[in-house]
Amino acid sequence: MAHDGQTITPSPLLADLLPLTAQALPEAESLFVAARENLRALVSVAGKVSNAAMEEHQFAAHAMAWLGTYVESLRQMHAWATRLDAEGRLGEMEALILQIAYGEYLNQIHGGIPMSQGEVARLQDLGLSSGTSGAATVALMAQGNTAAARARLVVLMRDNHGRATFGATGLDEELEMIRDQFRRYADEKVIPFAHDWHLKDELIPMQVINELAEMGVFGLTIPEEFGGFGLSKASMVVVSEELSRGYIGVGSLGTRTEIAAELILCGGTDAQKAKWLPKLASGEILPTAVFTEPNTGSDLGALRTRARQDGDDWIINGNKTWITHAARTHVMTVLARTIPDTTDYRGLSMFLAEKTPGTDEVPFVDPGLSGGEIEVLGYRGMKEYTVNFDDFRVDGDNLLGGVQGQGFKQLMQTFESARIQTAARAVGVAQSALELGMQYATDRKQFGKSLIEFPRVAGKLAMMAVEIMVARQLTYFSAWQKDHDKRCDLEAGMAKLLGARVSWASADNALQIHGGNGFALEYKISRVLCDARILNIFEGAAEIQAQVIARRLLD
Repeated sequence: MAHDGQTITPSPLLADLLPLTAQALPEAESLFVAARENLRALVSVAGKVSNAAMEEHQFAAHAMAWLGTYVESLRQMHAWATRLDAEGRLGEMEALILQIAYGEYLNQIHGGIPMSQGEVARLQDLGLSSGTSGAATVALMAQGNTAAARARLVVLMRDNHGRATFGATGLDEELEMIRDQFRRYADEKVIPFAHDWHLKDELIPMQVINELAEMGVFGLTIPEEFGGFGLSKASMVVVSEELSRGYIGVGSLGTRTEIAAELILCGGTDAQKAKWLPKLASGEILPTAVFTEPNTGSDLGALRTRARQDGDDWIINGNKTWITHAARTHVMTVLARTIPDTTDYRGLSMFLAEKTPGTDEVPFVDPGLSGGEIEVLGYRGMKEYTVNFDDFRVDGDNLLGGVQGQGFKQLMQTFESARIQTAARAVGVAQSALELGMQYATDRKQFGKSLIEFPRVAGKLAMMAVEIMVARQLTYFSAWQKDHDKRCDLEAGMAKLLGARVSWASADNALQIHGGNGFALEYKISRVLCDARILNIFEGAAEIQAQVIARRLLD
């Protein structure tokens, strides 16, 4: 096969690839179990995990979380390939992705997992040495991620140009039909305009929001009895992925509705469900999540915003920050302290606080409500705001569930869906970076040939495609768990943790492929890099996410 005059011959895949991954997986799982037990001994006091000891040994705890995430990633990649093989759909591209993923991740497990640019988790951090490995692990580490394999994968990716994904995703026909619909919408209605919205720091046009409402985005997972479509979390993942591939702001429009609907479905009264869910599903009302405060960040249990009763109503006072899409929304899900003399999560309650949509010029128009825009690097399409409550009145019927002190518990119930959706957004942004990088590498000529003909450029693209598929399968698995009524906070957290890192790496590598042009604001990759950066921070910063994963793994 030839491209630009250069012939690249197919590289032989590892013989008996699936049996090799099947044999290597239990070894990785055993390594993780040993690491977990070493950490458990390190952080336990009187037979129980100690918070103080977890903090003292935080690096080791987070290293274990990353190791667990890698092992789960390998497990899901093997499961994906096994399903494709059973259906006769495990082609050369999919096999190469599996082979390279196993080769790279096994090498990182034994040599060091990058938790961030300057932090590497190594087995010795968990009291282990790489030790001896079985023949399958040795073969995959030595022959899995080779230059020849990466080069061949990129050839197949070029032949497959134009598809939203590289390689079969393993989803069923209905979900792929949903993907196609929203991929076309993103290609036609989002991608041609997103960069201009970003450069002008404009809100996403209401026309787009109305079109998404007509397509059912806001009612996707809301039950039919409340005006929604009652579809799976997997469908939400596919829609979020494709819209975020177009622009993370558009892919995130449904996030606030997802959170608000989950809050009401899990904790609302029958009257609250009947009042709010149909309007959320239709897009008639847009919600915003109002949780974070200037001095608390991820420590939601320490919130200071207070609500006191005034007759049947509630009066809210306090300050919130990093409130997305706050200006033109109709209802705020507000977390506030209602029980006096409490200092932790047990005193918090959730409110469905109605407000009047504002404008760019006057974002907040209701008495007792004020605030301003926070200018940001990326993720601009909905804008970020500070929100101040000064004797802001909330109808007494809008205390979620009608019971005080349940706010933190109610919010925790939304974390699974929110993190699954965030992982999907990360995959979409990463896919956007890959496609921009690949198009530029194909079109740009240097020294008489396309950039993509240079091995290190091709290698970057290959690794992007591989890691995106790993993050994608981890995300699909967490959605599958949720759809089958299984606890999935661990899986959702892992998908979000890995997806955010993959998104940033993909954007960074795609910008590198663009060279100096990537640093120019006129090129789309400059926006994608800024958009990708937020994914490691919101919905649980990477460090918080690793801490949560570590605690769950020690349960």
